[in-house]
Amino acid sequence: MSTTLLSTSQMSYADELTVASGISAIQLMENAGKAVCKIIQHRWSPTKVAVLCGPGNNGGDGFVVARLLSEAGIQVRLGLLGSQNDLKNEALHHSKLWQGKIEALTPEVLSGAELVVDAIFGAGLNRPLGPEASTTLINAVRLKLPIVAIDVPSGVKGDTGEALGAVSAKLTITFFCKKPAHLLLPSRLLCGEVVVVDIGIQPDVLNDIKPDTYENAPELWLAKFPKPNEISHKYTRGHALLYGGYPMTGASRLAAMGAARAGAGLTSIMVPSAAFPIYATALTSVMVIPCQHHEDVELAINHPRITAFLIGPGAGVNNDTIVTTLTMLHRGLPVVLDADAITAFHGKLDKLKKAIKGPCIMTPHEGEFSRVFDVQGDKLSRARAAAKESGAIIVLKGSDTIIAAPDGRAVINSNGPATLATAGSGDVLGGMILGLLAQGMEPFLAAAAGVWLHGAAANEFGRGLIAEDLPQMLPKVLHKLLS
Repeated sequence: MSTTLLSTSQMSYADELTVASGISAIQLMENAGKAVCKIIQHRWSPTKVAVLCGPGNNGGDGFVVARLLSEAGIQVRLGLLGSQNDLKNEALHHSKLWQGKIEALTPEVLSGAELVVDAIFGAGLNRPLGPEASTTLINAVRLKLPIVAIDVPSGVKGDTGEALGAVSAKLTITFFCKKPAHLLLPSRLLCGEVVVVDIGIQPDVLNDIKPDTYENAPELWLAKFPKPNEISHKYTRGHALLYGGYPMTGASRLAAMGAARAGAGLTSIMVPSAAFPIYATALTSVMVIPCQHHEDVELAINHPRITAFLIGPGAGVNNDTIVTTLTMLHRGLPVVLDADAITAFHGKLDKLKKAIKGPCIMTPHEGEFSRVFDVQGDKLSRARAAAKESGAIIVLKGSDTIIAAPDGRAVINSNGPATLATAGSGDVLGGMILGLLAQGMEPFLAAAAGVWLHGAAANEFGRGLIAEDLPQMLPKVLHKLLS
């Protein structure tokens, strides 16, 4: 459950199921406010707190927090957006339990505060903040007051990560499960630390909700991660085959090392004969296959021991890349398409779709994605739409990389540091995924694992990272992960 991400509608359904099981909505709101209050008291010792409440259930949570902090002896000022008479149901109930003054939501309510609780709007907001909320929050930032956001910072759309006037929180406290906005950009940068708290919703409600979005973490895929044993040999660990570019030779060499370090028993790279000396000199454990004609390429692709393919890094945007890609796909084995092998199908998506006969993983960055797919919307929706349209698993790269499957499942990755913004790092990622596929790992899980390992390797190295460092750090990451 810790990796499950819920949309706003799914979270509402979780609340409904919980209420149907016998816990009242009033009690759920009390539990939420109590959890927020407990964390605030544990982390801060303020004497004055400003609680900013909105007109919905998020504001109701704020009323509970204000009451409990006040009962604990903390001086609280409460600002409400709108009128108390406009509150409904459990939010109205808890507002009536508040014994203090209810002020208008203006910057004045911040006067003297040492901490701000943002309970204006939750994850369901789908419009920009109005002037009252926006001005008050901007003033809190100007005054350098730490902000604790309930659910999400007000102005963040929980399902998409869009920021519609939100400001940065020091801490975001959410309930039961994280929401996509806690991981997607730009909202992830506004949430600060995210803490998930228990408010009485039982995990078995997920059986009815059937979530399809997850935060990338080893617990999602570690049980299926390929591990050599005493009877393993190089052929049982798979044979990965790459297409090596020329004259851009570095990208595919990086990918080859990524595949080998990820555990492929054999890694081979087929290259134009003119480039053979370059590759053969640079690579030792990776076998280099010179190919003078396309018949040589076909022969290599159809070798019976090959278990997975990668094409794209340094391949060139040309007809040879298209033909070789189609030849790989025709075998029905797992294929990773990256970089030029994606861009080469600009305006030819139908041709690519028809050729996909087996597992296919595409790893585009935003530019490559837009050249092939004509889909609109937020990043998560676009990745899902592209996966459904193409029949391929889409790894839409970035600091919030999304792995989306044709069946609607999606994983959001958040461990990739800014240092990965360096030439060649994406090539290594493609190679890592290839190495896992070659060993027989289920493609969606292999994509998720490869992305996570890629980020973990970068974090392990730290500052000064270049792409060559990533394969070298992978053994250390794997040792920690598997021991």
